[in-house]
Amino acid sequence: MGLRETKKQQTHTAIANAALPLFLEHGFDQVTVAEVARHAGVSTNTVFNYFPSKEDLFFDRQAEVEGHLATLVRDRAPSACPVETIRDDLLTALRHEDPALGLHPDAPRFWQVIHDSTALRAREREISERAEAVLATALAEHPPQTSARWNLGNHSMFRLLAGAIAGTHRAALRELQQRILSGEPPTDARDSVATAAVQAFNLLCSGLHTDAGQKAQELQLPR
Repeated sequence: MGLRETKKQQTHTAIANAALPLFLEHGFDQVTVAEVARHAGVSTNTVFNYFPSKEDLFFDRQAEVEGHLATLVRDRAPSACPVETIRDDLLTALRHEDPALGLHPDAPRFWQVIHDSTALRAREREISERAEAVLATALAEHPPQTSARWNLGNHSMFRLLAGAIAGTHRAALRELQQRILSGEPPTDARDSVATAAVQAFNLLCSGLHTDAGQKAQELQLPR
């Protein structure tokens, strides 16, 4: 990056780094954008130049999260099952205790802040919906090799498939969150969720590699 872009990235990071501790300490709804600006040493207008809304300050990695599953599908090897690719990425993150999954001492407080804010819960749902939508597009553009038996013009099928995959991924993260919030040691929670995720994703993947898709197309709705 050039000097200008580097400075912009530094300012973006400084604002986000100033915002999160305030939200964790006081709650999302109790902190104003002006307070974040003061702690970051910038003007309120500067904050809005980098973060269009207050929710963007909290979910500062929103774009990355929304595109993550779709990127995995697009970048996988042509012969790889998209479900296996997403499963393996999740297992790798769990194995390395990726902080983004909540395997961090501050994670319970982070989740509690979201739970306590209607605005953040709504934004979290929007992020999930957009992640699912871009995943559906990626699946349609890069379908499994078994798709020769499918009706690739059926966009509803890809949306439903994306819902199943993204929903399983989301459910695994939610299970991890609930176990940790209930007081279970993070390592135990991680291992339990990893085992369950393998079984759930394997069931999804096995469906892609059987003739179930062809049989489904041959079925008629009851009259």
